[in-house]
Amino acid sequence: MNIHKIATQPFEDQKPGTSGLRKQVPVFQKRHYLENFIQSIFDSLEGYGGATLVVGGDGRYYNRQAIQIILKMAAANGFGRVLVGQGGILSTPAVSAIIRKYQAFGGIILSASHNPGGPEGDFGVKYNTGNGGPAPEKITDAIYARSREIEVYQILEAADIDLDQLGSSSLGSMAVEVIDSVADYAELMQSLFDFDAIRDYIRSGFRLAVDSMHAVTGPYATQLFETLLGAPAGTVLNGVPLEDFGGGHPDPNLVYAHELVELLFGDRAPDFGAASDGDGDRNMILGHHFFVTPSDSLAILAANATLVPGYRDGIAGVARSMPTSAAADRVAAKLGIDCYETPTGWKFFGNLLDVGKATLCGEESFGTGSNHVREKDGLWAVLFWLNILAVRQQSVEDIVRDHWRTYGRNYYSRHDYEGVESDRANTLVGNLRDRLGSLKGQTFGAYTVDYADDFSYTDPVDGSISQKQGIRIGFTDGSRIVFRLSGTGTQGATLRLYVESYEPDPSKHDIETQTALGDLIQLADELAQIKALTGFDRPTVIT
Repeated sequence: MNIHKIATQPFEDQKPGTSGLRKQVPVFQKRHYLENFIQSIFDSLEGYGGATLVVGGDGRYYNRQAIQIILKMAAANGFGRVLVGQGGILSTPAVSAIIRKYQAFGGIILSASHNPGGPEGDFGVKYNTGNGGPAPEKITDAIYARSREIEVYQILEAADIDLDQLGSSSLGSMAVEVIDSVADYAELMQSLFDFDAIRDYIRSGFRLAVDSMHAVTGPYATQLFETLLGAPAGTVLNGVPLEDFGGGHPDPNLVYAHELVELLFGDRAPDFGAASDGDGDRNMILGHHFFVTPSDSLAILAANATLVPGYRDGIAGVARSMPTSAAADRVAAKLGIDCYETPTGWKFFGNLLDVGKATLCGEESFGTGSNHVREKDGLWAVLFWLNILAVRQQSVEDIVRDHWRTYGRNYYSRHDYEGVESDRANTLVGNLRDRLGSLKGQTFGAYTVDYADDFSYTDPVDGSISQKQGIRIGFTDGSRIVFRLSGTGTQGATLRLYVESYEPDPSKHDIETQTALGDLIQLADELAQIKALTGFDRPTVIT
């Protein structure tokens, strides 16, 4: 076994964000760049000698080449076995499931999630720990610290592994097992949901469409919906993973999943539609001419959880990210369970799930999941909805409207300003922070400020503190405005504005969302000077 120790120099830009390290493909293709980061991961871990590592990605450009490098570096650094998805394909929730099922030491996920792909597109690397979830900040901080002082990385001199052939081979003394990308995940889904009831419902004439956006969930969705549940061929749209996602933007929202939206809001629309993102952890749910907000989706899953076999005994608690609407809070209060408000980033849910404080989790950016894995899970959410629909025998719209009548409606919208110049975005946030101390008690039109802060979170399990997680301005009527810079992009900054108001009166539940929130949206622009400071006349995406 010929292990090379390659001299290198640090790169100063390898600080992981909320979902690992994301850069454009040409950055990762720089000499030593990927290798430095992978070695920094290994150098930051202890006790993995002879252990199992899981490796896979969403199939975007550079996925296969990166996997070959990682396999050879894992062998050189002393891992005993690597499980890698066939063709290099593993969805993010599937990686989490496989880590947990086989009690692996951890996993490396190659994805930039919902970001565009291709030779000039985005790429990403994320490390997940032995619980199946994203590495906590203490580990990502250690990885970054190591990346700034690294001098050498280790890699095995060996031929590439055939990623397309199932079976075992070796790299030096390390075993490499190319596994079926879908099988373990599909088995887990069948243990949670009533496939017989869903299959019968589809056979009764219920029509659905699932858009995989030429991303990782194509093989998973085809196996689950067309093979196991008997939906007609063609139910899965854009089901072949492509390195550039077919030139599309694999983000399951009303703008980028336009093909599915046009289908569900067109003539002879199906009864149900869903879309997934690049790595399979996000979801968008649509009914016949009807859109379900991610915040409402989490609340409805929580309210109906006992209809689903895997959650028939009830749920221990609900957790949501701070920008997510308070709809789930109202369900938790009625069920007599706790609802936790965390920073954005799935890693913050892991501790709550591990100790049984929460069962269902969700965030407004089209992510929902549960304690079955430690990642958000797009197809899990789709199956959850299908199971509820099969039991209740109602339309998506009827279920949502019933929910509003019971709990009230949280009018809610997110406005994204993508690709804002970083200096402009930081100036906007800095100006807001400077004003926070003076806003309480001020009146703006019909709204009086009840509180204004920069959200800080103390983890109830380990006591860790996360500060500056988003600027919140809450009003005395329960409305609120939230400003946050996203950590998932690779160019410039993405400013996210979240606007929410609560309406308990069912006679006022049919107002168009942007109209219902119009005064708050205008107030947000006045408070933050969004148009003036960003140079944007309107948001890039509204959901």
